[in-house]
Amino acid sequence: MRKLASIQRIWKIEPIEGADKIELAFVLGWQCVVNKGQFKPMDLAVYFEIDSFLPIRDEFEFLRFSSYRKNDILGEGFRLKTMRFRGQISQGLLLPLGQFNELDACDEIGTDVSEALGVRKWEVEEKITTGGTIIGELPIDVPHTDETRVQAEPELINDFKGLDYYISTKMDGSSHSISIDDDGFHVTGHNYEYKNDGKSSFYEFVNSLGIEAKLMDYYKANNLNIITIQGELCAPGIQKNRLKLTKPEWYVFTIRVNGNRVGLKQMQEICKTLDLSTVPIEEVGNDLPSKYPTVEALLERADGEYPKGGKKEGIVIRPVEPVYCERISASLSMKVVSNKYLIKNE
Repeated sequence: MRKLASIQRIWKIEPIEGADKIELAFVLGWQCVVNKGQFKPMDLAVYFEIDSFLPIRDEFEFLRFSSYRKNDILGEGFRLKTMRFRGQISQGLLLPLGQFNELDACDEIGTDVSEALGVRKWEVEEKITTGGTIIGELPIDVPHTDETRVQAEPELINDFKGLDYYISTKMDGSSHSISIDDDGFHVTGHNYEYKNDGKSSFYEFVNSLGIEAKLMDYYKANNLNIITIQGELCAPGIQKNRLKLTKPEWYVFTIRVNGNRVGLKQMQEICKTLDLSTVPIEEVGNDLPSKYPTVEALLERADGEYPKGGKKEGIVIRPVEPVYCERISASLSMKVVSNKYLIKNE
């Protein structure tokens, strides 16, 4: 699971040209604008990632003017997003560890303190635009689709050493999955399973293409126990339609067969059989660190535009054949979100 709030060490402080009251602090692969003199290199701090939704409490009140949000789903709080100060981007929030009494006993780098501080993920837009009648949590074989950002785990780059890898386009839409198991056919959003009652836009899309029958035929023909297909739904009305589409499109990025993620070739073959589209594959290579050795190199690689001109969200990098990664306790995979995209769209 993504660590929205964690204890991290600041490894570098840099001045901001022309700024008297603020400076840059670097943590993991991120940079944050902080008050001058607030931190020094090697200090421990609480790092809050972008997309975090912070609760109402005194320590966060300074964010009220820029970040306060209130809605029927998450209630009141402060949403963190990429911001720019004096020409520098700030990606998240750094606060001194000593500000939080409940963390007195916490001093281990990497400790997840999201639950202790009441921090949740901001994802209201997806629930509003792609919802439906909720009938349960995600089925057992439908994992959350959050990818680890390389800035949060820079060492993931070295985990690709010697591996065949592929880079796919990160499509800017809403995560949805379908699956078949002993309990039947399932359609889900990012967090919940939905009912087929005409109130889920994705379920309507699935019905319009006859995907359920095609997947059931494949499931039976191959004598499977379970199959799950996950993809990004992009369409007018979702995420401001930055791909500039005229009709819904679903781009598959993961297929799991009998509980295991399949490799690139098998994913492409299954999609061809079911008449589904995969996410665009931009590059296939070997030994990622030799070509993109740093976070900065990958950020440059992530920049670009979608075919119709919208700013590309970024890229996702995976081994051609799945490899388990102890660092993230999951199949090796990481995303690189373009800073240019974040500045333009957030």
